[in-house]
Amino acid sequence: MDKNTIIGFLLIFVLLITWQQFMAPSPEELQRQQQIQDSLRMEQVRQDSLARLAEADQLTAAREEATAHRDSAAVASEMATLFGPFAQAATGELKSWKLENDVMEITFTNKGGRIREVWLKDYYKVVLDSNFKEHKVPLRLLEDPKDRFEYLLPVPAAATGQVSTEDLYFDVQQQGNAITFRAYAGEGRWFEQRYELEPGSYNIKYTVDFVGLDQILDRTEENVILNWVTWLDKLERNTRYERNYSTIYYKPTDDDPDYCSCTTDDEEDYTGQRLKWLAHSNQFFASILLPETAFNGAVMRTEMLDPDAEDLKKLSSAILVPREGPFAMDMYIGPKDFETLYAYGVDLQEIIPFGRSIFGSINRWVIRPLFDFLAGLIGSKGLAILLLTFIVKMLLYPLTYRQIYSQQKMAALKPVLEKLRAKYKNDQQTLQMEQMKIYREYGVNPLGGCLPVFLQMPIWFALYRFFPAAIEFRQEPFLWATDLSSYDAIVYLPFTIPMYGNHVSLFTILWAATTVWYTWYNSKQMDMSAMGGGANAAMMKYMQYGMPVMFTVFFNNFASGLTCYLFFSNVLNVTQMVVTKNYVIDHEKIKRELEANKARPKKKSGFQARLEQALKEQQRLAEQQQKKRKKK
Repeated sequence: MDKNTIIGFLLIFVLLITWQQFMAPSPEELQRQQQIQDSLRMEQVRQDSLARLAEADQLTAAREEATAHRDSAAVASEMATLFGPFAQAATGELKSWKLENDVMEITFTNKGGRIREVWLKDYYKVVLDSNFKEHKVPLRLLEDPKDRFEYLLPVPAAATGQVSTEDLYFDVQQQGNAITFRAYAGEGRWFEQRYELEPGSYNIKYTVDFVGLDQILDRTEENVILNWVTWLDKLERNTRYERNYSTIYYKPTDDDPDYCSCTTDDEEDYTGQRLKWLAHSNQFFASILLPETAFNGAVMRTEMLDPDAEDLKKLSSAILVPREGPFAMDMYIGPKDFETLYAYGVDLQEIIPFGRSIFGSINRWVIRPLFDFLAGLIGSKGLAILLLTFIVKMLLYPLTYRQIYSQQKMAALKPVLEKLRAKYKNDQQTLQMEQMKIYREYGVNPLGGCLPVFLQMPIWFALYRFFPAAIEFRQEPFLWATDLSSYDAIVYLPFTIPMYGNHVSLFTILWAATTVWYTWYNSKQMDMSAMGGGANAAMMKYMQYGMPVMFTVFFNNFASGLTCYLFFSNVLNVTQMVVTKNYVIDHEKIKRELEANKARPKKKSGFQARLEQALKEQQRLAEQQQKKRKKK
């Protein structure tokens, strides 16, 4: 591996680290979060709501005790105090109902009139036993008992001034694949929630209505708060990736979609700003509310949990729902499939974390459709990766040819450069100037081999986000890898190594091995004197072999789809280099070209002139310092 290739790989490593840092909150984001923290109005509303909920919990406990020790008249009086007109809905028997289609089964509870659990029939959760053996179990969403999906009704006649639908028992009417829940507040007055599951779809038609409640609810409140709390379950094997790809997404009606921080606790205050939709999202699955009109605002909060906690993350949204008439929504609970979400026409596909920069656009509109086409053509996601790698390498081969051709021109100059090194072995600055003259004289560009590396970097960065975000690769096996969206553990360790993990990813090991082999093969005929000789040459030699080891630690937890791509890319790099160097390039032609360049009159470019002037200035300063030392 020559100096220029090493510089290229070092730049890639630095850019990868920079990209990782880019994922952390920027100073502007931190400042914006601080400003959000200072928003008093919605914060006060939220604090009041929490206080009222705490009071309601205490009153609920008191109500249960009252029910146990008092007669029916006393209990009715107690319920009227606690729940006002909704007293008759405050007691009942807990029951469950189900709606089902080909892809999902939804379990409802009459207490709260809400979804208690969703079973996605076509997807599974993989769990590891004590021997690290994988087992598939049914995948269920919204199943945590700590979850809440409640409307905080402003009822002045209630003891706390507020009634939570979570505490009410709803009357239920089910007809076909539609179910209606009503919490009555007297004759001709009720709060209603209606769900209708569409055939073969993850979409639910959801409507809330406030029938005859104008005289019961506080007239000064134009909205009802929907308190939505989701304790995300750990659904994926690589929980580090899953945690960093799970958050709350939302779309203001007059702006692009946005999201809460994925890596830190965060709160976003959109009080008074209308929202087109809002989503509580895992890495590959999401629960989304899409009103026909818009929500009147929301406060959204994400809370990071300890990595060893049972749950992945806590997501909370306080949503302002208008009280006027029936309020209709679509409720989507299912996989983050691009085509399905894109079909809604409201930028829902943005909840798939492909990235927001140019790399995200590459993923959405270039890599994703190309992968879908290739996978559909050959029926294997792993073979599609191999075919994509081949296509990329063939498209870039003209540049790769120029890179190898440039390396061979440098190799042909090796005898000339060795003579310079022998002549100026004690004067590195003069050696550098003379090397530049040789390069200019023979028409050789020492940086000519870096361009193909840099042109591939956007693809590498895009794929870094693509494989752990695209659900098409979730639990998709290839060779020994059982999940191309996660690491390919060939063996598990009885301990955890910081930054590395408790497993060994074979695709990463193969990538590192082929990188070392490529480096060794490519550097056999290269002139190490171009690196400065001595300690510099030794350091560069160490770096070119040590760098794959550093990347091995970095790549061990990457999605195996990416490390598989990098391994295939290395294999094709080696193949292209061997074939091009030994069968395509005419080495005698290179020698004739160098001699012809040497004989041709030269005209210095502005850059070359400035570079030589800088080297001369460095040489002059070094000579002055040497004279001063001699005088002393």
